[in-house]
Amino acid sequence: MKKILPSLALAMAVFMAAIPLFAAEVLREDHPDRYQVKKGDTLWDIASMFLIDAWMWPEIWHVNPDIENPHLIYPGDEIILKYVGGEPRLSLQRGVESRTVSLTPAQPVRSGDRFEKLAPRIRVSPLVSAIPAIPLDAIASMLTTGRIVEQDTLALAPHILAGTAGRLIFGPGDEFYARGNWDNETVVYGIFRGGRVYQDPDTREVLGYEAREVGLARVVSSDDNLRTFVLLSVKEEVRIGDRLMPTEERRVESTFYPKPPSEQINGVIMTVLSGVTQVGRNGIIVLNRGTQHGLDVGNVLAIHKRGPVARDRFTRELVQLPSERAGILMVFRSFDKMSYGLVLQTEEPLRVGDVVSNP
Repeated sequence: MKKILPSLALAMAVFMAAIPLFAAEVLREDHPDRYQVKKGDTLWDIASMFLIDAWMWPEIWHVNPDIENPHLIYPGDEIILKYVGGEPRLSLQRGVESRTVSLTPAQPVRSGDRFEKLAPRIRVSPLVSAIPAIPLDAIASMLTTGRIVEQDTLALAPHILAGTAGRLIFGPGDEFYARGNWDNETVVYGIFRGGRVYQDPDTREVLGYEAREVGLARVVSSDDNLRTFVLLSVKEEVRIGDRLMPTEERRVESTFYPKPPSEQINGVIMTVLSGVTQVGRNGIIVLNRGTQHGLDVGNVLAIHKRGPVARDRFTRELVQLPSERAGILMVFRSFDKMSYGLVLQTEEPLRVGDVVSNP
């Protein structure tokens, strides 16, 4: 027994020493041991409190089988740091708010069935909403509006011909005439206007043409290729000459799971959407890489500031200095050859021309 105890003590010492070594690779030095979720938090913000790289959250997330939807986190819940098998794990303890539910009656009625026997049922839903993974308010307008199209898409789309009352500019409730080739099954159309032309800064290839959505209209009547519309809503003034296209049928992502790309990505920031030359945290940028290159919604990329060019005072040669990591972004909308990204973390202002790659 006396011989076993020193061996056991040595094994325990080695085990305990390994915990800080592994933890130091993923955990921040100033990480908390537990954190209570508050309203307004995002999953990214919470992950940044515990982890050096917030996108590694799924790697150490310990799913509790006793909790329904453990990936949904609510204000009042508590995030707890534990060690399982010597590895750091983040687990969830439900708070009072996430267990407070609203009860609403759910009683479906089948149209035309007069003799259906109805049983009262209750729909249960949390009284508070789960926190988002990223700040959705920063990208809300970009999730549902606007699109990237081919060169002739807008030019071939139906156009606004005239207003019913001689108007040149239209607002909600106004009617107008539009002319073109129509999809007979479509009743509601988006109204679009040409925007930016995106060109790869390295190859000069045109990657896409922006179709900016300015309004939404519904068909009132039709006469061959001429249709009458009523304007339902506007984002800016609708004018004669604007184009109409069917509303886009695609899944709108509102829940994101940050993860690294499955393929090697090397690209650059082409544009900052706010129209300025520099961008900080929660800014929206446009990348010259898309689904064709293996980049998809939720992918996280590291941002590197392109190094300056310095002149060697002895050889008089120009030397390109190396890039330095300056932030993290997540792709929230991807197209064939380009993507929109949200800057989640940065230590300094970023600019057009900075490079992006796998984290």
